[in-house]
Amino acid sequence: MPVVVVESPAKAKTINKYLGSDYTVLASYGHVRDLPPKDGSVDTDNDFDMTWEIGVDSRKHVKAIADALKDDPNLILATDPDREGEAISWHLEEALRKRKAIKKDTPVSRVVFNAITKAAVTEAMQNPREIDAPLVEAYLARRALDYLVGFNLSPVLWRKLPGARSAGRVQSVCLRLIVEREMEIEAFNPQEYWTVKAVLSTARGQDYEARLTVLAGKKLEKFDIANATQAELAVQAIESRDLTITSVEAKPAARNPSAPFMTSTLQQEASRKFGMGARACMSTAQRLYEAGHITYMRTDGIDMAPEAVTEARAAIAARFGDKYVPKEARIYKNKAKNAQEAHECIRPTNLGADAAALKLRDADQAKLYDLIWKRTLACQMESARMERTTVEIGSADGQVGLRATGQVVLFDGFMAVYEEGRDDAVVDDDDKRLPQISQGEAAPKKSVTPEQHHTQPPPRYTEATLVKRMEELGIGRPSTYASVITTIQDREYVRKEQNRLFPEDKGRIVTIFLLNFFRKYVGYEFTSSLEDELDDVSAGNRDYKKVLERFWRDFSAAIAETSELRISEVLDVLDAALAPQLYPPREDGSDPRVCPKCGNGQLHLKSSRTGGFVGCGNYPECTYTRPIAGEGADGDERVLGEDAGDEIWLKSGRFGPYVQRGEPTPENKKPPRASLPKGWQKDEMDLAKALTLLSLPRQIGEHPEGGMISSNFGRFGPYVMHQLPDDAKPTYANLKDPNDVFELGMNRAVELLAEKRANPGRGRSAAAKPLKELGEHPESGGAVNVMEGRYGPYVKWEKVNATIPKDVEAGDVTMEQAVEWIAEKAAKGGKKKAAPKKKAAAKKPAAKKPAAKKAAPKKAAAKKD
Repeated sequence: MPVVVVESPAKAKTINKYLGSDYTVLASYGHVRDLPPKDGSVDTDNDFDMTWEIGVDSRKHVKAIADALKDDPNLILATDPDREGEAISWHLEEALRKRKAIKKDTPVSRVVFNAITKAAVTEAMQNPREIDAPLVEAYLARRALDYLVGFNLSPVLWRKLPGARSAGRVQSVCLRLIVEREMEIEAFNPQEYWTVKAVLSTARGQDYEARLTVLAGKKLEKFDIANATQAELAVQAIESRDLTITSVEAKPAARNPSAPFMTSTLQQEASRKFGMGARACMSTAQRLYEAGHITYMRTDGIDMAPEAVTEARAAIAARFGDKYVPKEARIYKNKAKNAQEAHECIRPTNLGADAAALKLRDADQAKLYDLIWKRTLACQMESARMERTTVEIGSADGQVGLRATGQVVLFDGFMAVYEEGRDDAVVDDDDKRLPQISQGEAAPKKSVTPEQHHTQPPPRYTEATLVKRMEELGIGRPSTYASVITTIQDREYVRKEQNRLFPEDKGRIVTIFLLNFFRKYVGYEFTSSLEDELDDVSAGNRDYKKVLERFWRDFSAAIAETSELRISEVLDVLDAALAPQLYPPREDGSDPRVCPKCGNGQLHLKSSRTGGFVGCGNYPECTYTRPIAGEGADGDERVLGEDAGDEIWLKSGRFGPYVQRGEPTPENKKPPRASLPKGWQKDEMDLAKALTLLSLPRQIGEHPEGGMISSNFGRFGPYVMHQLPDDAKPTYANLKDPNDVFELGMNRAVELLAEKRANPGRGRSAAAKPLKELGEHPESGGAVNVMEGRYGPYVKWEKVNATIPKDVEAGDVTMEQAVEWIAEKAAKGGKKKAAPKKKAAAKKPAAKKPAAKKAAPKKAAAKKD
């Protein structure tokens, strides 16, 4: 039987359904080879020769494919239809020829399909081709560039900026966008302005709202009413005059649907509508693709296959009626530069099936499929038709003019099924509906209200707006957006709060360092032009080694030049570059570089494992420090007061804010300190609260059976503790309320300790209660549960504990996800229990394959996300 190889078991399972028993379908589990992370993997002195290594986890998969080829040497490579998929096929052929699983002269077929449907798979099998060499060369160039940047630039960061983790060709440019946006926000000076609105009524007593547009006979600009006094004068001008409707103008308007989804717009809309991160979006879309529900999800294309357009128009007519179907089909043309990734748009493979019809059990898959289905139908529907009305209101002397606007939807068109989300809320007066108003009628006033406004800084990026900006600048490609955004968060350069991206201190420092010493390589134009060159390679119009040669010549020189700099020299440059941000003018006019604590030391930028901080030059005599975000920032230290001759300080450390008695001295190197308990706010701290914390542990009283009972805060929260005279170790009982540490009475303390001794709880003798029971493992048996762990929720099966990704809620975990994570954990060697379990259950070798393939969706997603 011919051997067909795809990336993942899920995809293999779907394809096997269409090909039947005449083929052996196996999974490669993503990339099988990569450059080993060591010097010389890309030989810059030998025409950029690359040394590849089969991953430890991939060896068994390559062996399984090689074993299958012993029976039939006919190899069909059916990996994804993009650059990465082409690269995996190339790697597989190279690896299999190297181990002589296929002979040098044995032909290898490459087939591609944009959707995993019976028709698409059958057609692809009938039209095999050879591996696309230019596409592979584009992959080789990208992989070599990423290696050369990461492997050579990251060590420079480690040496010059302790705490910096890594740098990357696209990653560092993406980080620059976030850091520069934050600096724009910090430098922003809001400008005050006022508007005036009036509530007017019609002859029939219906109210409507109008805004002031003309004052003193002149058209108002945005900042013309600058303060409250001017606003009050404007109010008086309106109130002192009778108003009349001077004109009513109604104009027809149309709104067209958005184009169907490509990778970037899908990520943006999933973020807007569901708060779904780029990585989670792509992982979910991949599972939908592998199950045959949607077309390939990594694409720059927005065109639809003619048969899909016909199917969409039929589905629209059936669901909404013929009036929703335009006379001619809508045609969307690709604008992508890189044709190699401009496949068909992302759409359902069966437009007659909505999310309810598919009965998808996974919540994320169901809502993402619903989004894709609605957008696809909408893109082929009639435009929405509206009537926009503008009403001008004025005084007889022409000194005051107001305007009311609104619209009526005459025909909803595509809006019956779908409207695109917005990145930031926009208040649009046009969306309001107006009552019937006639020209020449009076406009009696019910109220006139001034409103104060301030200009707003540019908003911080969401993952959606960041993807949009990267796309506009030509940075990265659809297959890289998700992994790049995930990487800068994993490196702790950026954090996500309320769906917005904030740069951490170490992210700022790394960006400023790169801008000062490697500006060219974090330049938007340079990165974009390099992407264009790589697209030329994929089109067969450029030699990839020439691209590498030109890049390496300049980049290696920059690395050599920077490596000779001392850390102090680097910090001096960064200190000067960050000066406006680090040392803004003080309100009292004093020198912003003078230490506010000792009064004579000069503040300077210093480096640390957490990324950097501002410290006093008189260290160790003066220990003043603050974060690079500036004085008064979250990490700034301050004196809360004095007690027994000691200053009581509020400071911030690696693990959060804490209070401290006095400063370190040669005699007392570690003065008493206490962390702020959970729920205690730093800005609400005062001397009394600090002294309460520093007085811990609190002695509650003598236990009836002997020994003192005390309460305190520990690593895992508040607790009460006691040790009986004959006990080898003390007994600890957790407290739910942090205030109990200070308020718990003797009777309750004795009761809690007695309960703990009677029921030790989560020890070896008592199992923890699952947060969610998922059921029996589908391949190997045994309960699969979601558990609450010390460091967050995790999935447990047998002796395998797999961490749940940060962007997944514990309550939303499905069995499919859990099995993926468990298989991945077992494959990494964390727990070896999984393999024997599967072997024991299998009665013949063939039965072993499905269980071994279970980790695939995660790995297949990992290769490109």
